[in-house]
Amino acid sequence: MDPESGKRLNHQTTDSWKGVLLLAYQSLGVVYGDLSISPLYVFKTTFADDIEHSGTNIEIYGVLSFVFWTLTLIPLFKYVFIVLRADDNGEGGTFALYSLICRHANVSLLPNRQISDEDLSTYTVEPTRDKETHSRTKVWLEKHTNLQTALLVVVMLGTGMVIGDGVLTPTMSVFSAVSGLELAMSREHHEYAVVPITCFIIVCLFALQRYGTHRVSFLFAPIILTWLICISGLGIYNIVKWNPSIFQALSPYYMFSFLKTTKKSGWMSLGGILLCITGSEAMFADLGHFSHLSMQIAFTVVVYPALILAYMGQAAYLSQHHIIDSSYRIGFYVYVPETIRWPVFILAIIAAAVGSQAIITCTFSIINQSQSLGCFPRVKVVHTSDKINGQIYIPEINWTLMILCIAVAVGFRNVKHLGNAQGLALMSVMLVTTCLTSLVMILCWKRSPFIALSFLLFFGSIEVFYFSASLMKFVDGAWLPILLAVILMTIMFVWHYAALKKHEHDLHNKVSLEWLMALGENIGVARVPGIGLVYTDLISGVPSNFSRFITNLPAYHRILVFVCIKYVTVAFVPPAERYLVGRVGPADHRSYRCIVRYGYRDVHQDVNSFETELIASLADFIRTEVNYDGIRAPQSAAEADTRLAVIPSSCIDEIEETLCGESVSLGFSSRENSVDVTPARVAKKVRFFIEERSGPRLVDSVKEELEELYEACESGTAFILGHSHVRSKRGSPILKKLAIDIAYNFLKRNCRGPEVALRVPAASLLEVGMVYVL
Repeated sequence: MDPESGKRLNHQTTDSWKGVLLLAYQSLGVVYGDLSISPLYVFKTTFADDIEHSGTNIEIYGVLSFVFWTLTLIPLFKYVFIVLRADDNGEGGTFALYSLICRHANVSLLPNRQISDEDLSTYTVEPTRDKETHSRTKVWLEKHTNLQTALLVVVMLGTGMVIGDGVLTPTMSVFSAVSGLELAMSREHHEYAVVPITCFIIVCLFALQRYGTHRVSFLFAPIILTWLICISGLGIYNIVKWNPSIFQALSPYYMFSFLKTTKKSGWMSLGGILLCITGSEAMFADLGHFSHLSMQIAFTVVVYPALILAYMGQAAYLSQHHIIDSSYRIGFYVYVPETIRWPVFILAIIAAAVGSQAIITCTFSIINQSQSLGCFPRVKVVHTSDKINGQIYIPEINWTLMILCIAVAVGFRNVKHLGNAQGLALMSVMLVTTCLTSLVMILCWKRSPFIALSFLLFFGSIEVFYFSASLMKFVDGAWLPILLAVILMTIMFVWHYAALKKHEHDLHNKVSLEWLMALGENIGVARVPGIGLVYTDLISGVPSNFSRFITNLPAYHRILVFVCIKYVTVAFVPPAERYLVGRVGPADHRSYRCIVRYGYRDVHQDVNSFETELIASLADFIRTEVNYDGIRAPQSAAEADTRLAVIPSSCIDEIEETLCGESVSLGFSSRENSVDVTPARVAKKVRFFIEERSGPRLVDSVKEELEELYEACESGTAFILGHSHVRSKRGSPILKKLAIDIAYNFLKRNCRGPEVALRVPAASLLEVGMVYVL
């Protein structure tokens, strides 16, 4: 992504086949790493306990048939050809599906929705027809609030399972790769060697995250490509040498024979078979960095054939080795020739680390999206690339994931339990994606409910079949993703619930405009030089924290701006459409409202550039508000608070215009103490000259207002934020008390404050204490 334009960089490269092939090559390392390393553990997990390898080969043929058709139906047909098209202006993932649904039906629980948001160029791309706007599904969802809450809970469930997969995938991948040591040492020594080596690699993997994936991403694609060539070559070698007729196992007949022979134990072993599609969700989640065509080419031409050959090679070898020595286990390294076993072992560890990188990056992205939409506590987000929006690093989450991965590796210590846990997390995410995609088909694609229901029943039945097998392994490791999902859902739901209640409290207690207009020196309230930026979650009215500020300090700034930073259910808001600016009260009051709109994957500006753009937008608003006949557009105080104009943001350091032939240089810079305690911030200069037009000159009031804005900038800017204390009402249910008084307050104390998240300089910060009784 290009953070300046808000559009995908790959649009420029997909115009030619050369660009498409380049993107397909790059997607191998970023998207398909997790999927490509699944041959390390699928057969080993499947044959762990539930079924045994008999001399009839029915188990081997049945497992291979299940693997082939699962890879064909889920990643190939479902994701590559259907789900990848359910993108949100090029973005994929659970929140992309949710944002699409929210834009086509009024089901979003996020506050601060405005009709003007629908005018965003990225808001919707599908034309609507009159007969389609009254869809029964749409009306049904909009009518029942409980269904809207249930939809959000389902999205949170999918999000929690993805984050849980971020704990399990690195552990499973690295542990499976390192388990190859079992072929070179005794079982006793193997147990003491694999876990420490796995933990060491996990620590190294997470320690490198702060440098950003873009620094080593050029290595990802060749590593995964080499790995795919390696496993496909090994597959061909073992097919030719051991069992050239293994192709007959691709028939669906062997799936039914497998279940008929193995019965319940075979059904329970499906929890290991489904691991062949782990990483499929990454295709959709990482769609923003690539195009549909490039990802389709990479999977169908390279990844899919290589995986099929690898699994067939393993099955061909195992079909001719019925009696296996006790020191060997059914696994990946068994069918690797001894002459190249160690090079393949090293390559497998490197490929496992690369495959783990994809899910770690996906976890960072989905947590960033969650907190942007008010569903996760504020955490520090570091953008590791200035050119690619989406490559981020979250320190708190990174170290938490590392500790959890080490705890899982030490606690489980075997591939079987890790596979059970990962399988349940995987199928839960896929079920959520299937349900949301079926809604997208009806609401967004305007397809027949019959088509959507057919999609839901066909793929949903397959996933429920696998999910039930994974759920039977609850005691043997499947409890872990459920526990992680419950904890994460509780965190997200409590945070979102408290945020909605605080917003309702602010709406109920906001101050009237008449009260603001009545403030003056006659009642002891003075106007002081400078600009006051009052942060609020309200899109209209005067927030109660400002009245509390006036009560304790009877003075406010000559230029007063009520700033609302809100998130829209789109991935990106173009910079030219980011600022909505209007007046609060009459022009001579010098009070304004600025609504700054962000998408859930937008990059936050530095406070310097944000302040500069905001003030430049005010200057543009003052200039463009006046008609060319020199008369301001008449409006009352109440109308002024509801009339907002889109002001293009100025991302340059100098804007030159002409003010009646005279130039006025306005220096916009944030003031700090004379003693530098932090790295000095670069002062940005904005020069704007209001241009003398060929028509009538602008009225003197505009020049006077711009001069006051200049003087206020010279005096400095103060950031006024509310510092909230939240508690539940007396007599509230015990569940609400636990959620507000304990859970939310604990999260609030241990997350980043709004002043840190907004990067407000401490020297310019004014905090107003607020008590919320919810």
